Amino acid sequence: MHGPNLNLLGRREPLHYGTQTLADIDQALVEQGDWAAATSSASSKLVHGGLRYLETFDFKVVKKSLAERQMLLEAAPHRVWPLRFGVPVYADSRVGSLRLKAGLTLYDMLAGSPGGAMAHRHFSKDDFAERFPILDSSGLKGGYTYADAQTDDARLVLELIDGAIGHRAVCVNYCRMDRVRDEDGRAVAAVLEDVLTGETFEVRARQFVNATGYWMARAADVKCRLTKGVHLVLPGCGLREALLLTAKSDGRVFFVIPWYGRTLVGTTDTDYSGDLARVTVDPEDVAYLLAAVNGYLEKVWTANDVIGSFAGLRALKYSDVAAPSAASRGWKLEVAPNGVHYSIGGKLTSAREDAVSIVDSLCARLGVVRATATQGRPFPWKPERSSVGASSGGTVAGMQSRAVQLGLDEESAVWLVRRHGRRAKEALDLVEAVLALVMPNFIHRAAAASAASPRREAPGARGRRPAERRSPRTPDRGSVARRP
Repeated sequence: MHGPNLNLLGRREPLHYGTQTLADIDQALVEQGDWAAATSSASSKLVHGGLRYLETFDFKVVKKSLAERQMLLEAAPHRVWPLRFGVPVYADSRVGSLRLKAGLTLYDMLAGSPGGAMAHRHFSKDDFAERFPILDSSGLKGGYTYADAQTDDARLVLELIDGAIGHRAVCVNYCRMDRVRDEDGRAVAAVLEDVLTGETFEVRARQFVNATGYWMARAADVKCRLTKGVHLVLPGCGLREALLLTAKSDGRVFFVIPWYGRTLVGTTDTDYSGDLARVTVDPEDVAYLLAAVNGYLEKVWTANDVIGSFAGLRALKYSDVAAPSAASRGWKLEVAPNGVHYSIGGKLTSAREDAVSIVDSLCARLGVVRATATQGRPFPWKPERSSVGASSGGTVAGMQSRAVQLGLDEESAVWLVRRHGRRAKEALDLVEAVLALVMPNFIHRAAAASAASPRREAPGARGRRPAERRSPRTPDRGSVARRP
């Protein structure tokens, strides 16, 4: 999250996932800027196990992430959806076909051998080239596809914040944590500043969690490694599935991902020691990513094709390994001598399990005995399930069909539900009310068409993306921003 933020009895994830555990305890989250304004919306938009981590034998991280991926696909299908990745095999590929086959087999095994649509597949040269026509087929020997998942990271944060508010947590943005005040060596209060008015005030609490990400580098009690990740937003190229590629210059893995009608290329992974308040995309970052992706394309991209770019910082567990990309993505919880908890490292995918550990530690220190019942817990905006007892208007298919009848194209209807979940019905109610006032005949025709034609499922599984007028990186975040 953006800037120094402090959770008094929680972090972003525990505030939602942990509220059942801490239902009788007051909780608060403060954030100095907009929700998800920095690293939380600067990810690769993936919920994945991390295929590349198999090369560094980080099996624990991969297995943990794959289990969470499967849970999220079921608990939040509007927020996390399947996405297949293609991995081409060229004559000069760093990882050959047999080694790649072994890795993908292990990846599926660590995921519980899901089979079906989630299992990896092999393709001949011609079949793979037909599946990914943007690739240069010179030297192509074939390829594989495997399954992971995609999300809208900014919307994920908003939904968890809204879920926390719904369980009595106090969540305030544009409120900066200046410092934690100790008494007799123990943290007892946070000194906060209202960013908009400059007013300062103090909030007392029994426990504190610092989940500030890269801002923890300023804390004397923790040691972490900062690395910068950059993504480029490029024109849509007709991809229905993503690509996992390896930069020919240094062997680093990067992705080419369909995203809101555009193409996301990234990420870089370089050590960072610059200004924490100004994390920027440098010309060298752009040149690196363009060179990396153009090494595989039939038609290359230039700097003039770059629509946008964004950068974020990772706060990894400290390590002395030379290559940042080889540093572990594992997570750990440290408790400072004054009792403040520090959440270090980890991945977006596995945040829930890390949150459970934080909540368990807090409960132990508070003397509260609770079981953390968060595994498989539905997200607050999850649509109704398609069943005999469900109202068709609140199901995914029902909302997508209604959106099409009101004039939205099918692919945008898919993304409407992915962005807003069950709350998309409220947006459609508003659209219909406005149309009824200004275009009453249109509403009558739409109702007649709905009655005359069978309901269709919008083609979300086909992987195409609609054009998006807002920033490709950070869709609107203001819907659940709360002030005191």
